[in-house]
Amino acid sequence: MIAVVKQSASPEQLQQFIAWIEGRGFKTHVSVGEAETIVGIIGDTSRIDPFLLESMDIIERVQRVSEAFKKANRKFHPEDTIIDCGYGVLVGGGHFQVMAGPCSVEGENLLTIARAVRAAGATILRGGAFKPRTSPYACQGMGEAGLDLLCEAREELGMPIVTELMDPRDVQTFIDHEIDIIQIGARNAQNFPLLREVGKTDIPVLLKRGIAGTIDEHLMAAEYIMSEGNEKVMLCERGIRTFETRTRNTFDVNAIPVLKNLTHLPVIGDPSHATGYTRYVRPVAYAATAAGVDGLEIEVHDNPTEAWSDGAQALTPEMFADAMRRISLIREAVTAEV
Repeated sequence: MIAVVKQSASPEQLQQFIAWIEGRGFKTHVSVGEAETIVGIIGDTSRIDPFLLESMDIIERVQRVSEAFKKANRKFHPEDTIIDCGYGVLVGGGHFQVMAGPCSVEGENLLTIARAVRAAGATILRGGAFKPRTSPYACQGMGEAGLDLLCEAREELGMPIVTELMDPRDVQTFIDHEIDIIQIGARNAQNFPLLREVGKTDIPVLLKRGIAGTIDEHLMAAEYIMSEGNEKVMLCERGIRTFETRTRNTFDVNAIPVLKNLTHLPVIGDPSHATGYTRYVRPVAYAATAAGVDGLEIEVHDNPTEAWSDGAQALTPEMFADAMRRISLIREAVTAEV
């Protein structure tokens, strides 16, 4: 349930109303926008008489929210959320950013790649220190040593880093390394204990859609994180498993405008994992940009044929630079006032 507060209401009246609601065993979520203030009421709201609320002096109107996701719901928070990822990098609300780098952190070549993507216009460095792999015999990443290398690159280039967290036991390690953005991969999209632990931090989260997850399941995964107090969540469309075998996954471009309609959270597109092939990454990145994403995550490697993982879908630095130029042109077209 949401209660829209009258513009004439004073801060004291608003606090009294919130205290009254919480005193009856409900949680509240307050969204203060330019046009109106909304109080989201979370709990078994069937116990609340909406007519009683509307009779209060400060309440403009009351509306029930049927969707299971509450905190992620645009009805609770009409204005786009803007997430500060550090180093002056903002995502959402018109702030478009590109995360780029290798699938796996491999060693000193990370700095070479980081410098190249930074020069091309990327603002966030991506790289996997812990790697979830289908085979237990495949490269599992460098672990904490990989985090150290990412931190070195961050210090040199002054750009935030995003890297994947797989195990709740490693949350403190990520905190100790001051990781700027925690990535939750597709395989952990419904690892609810992990989502809850990440929700107890104050670190921005890049939450990928599950391998065969629906849009509502994606939003409910975000709700797990937000219900623990961390509302700095970015949703990532990275393709879903379908009957099609010509690409690694099927990129759901429909999900982008649907998510933008349903939620206030930023939406990121990952064309690399969606397609699985270098030749398809750039066209899908352009499509995601045109559809209205708030950012992209793209894999880049200086020597894809020698990459430890996912070399077949990595762009070279030269390809990435060309893609960034075209992405900028598409952004100009889709954001221009008409």
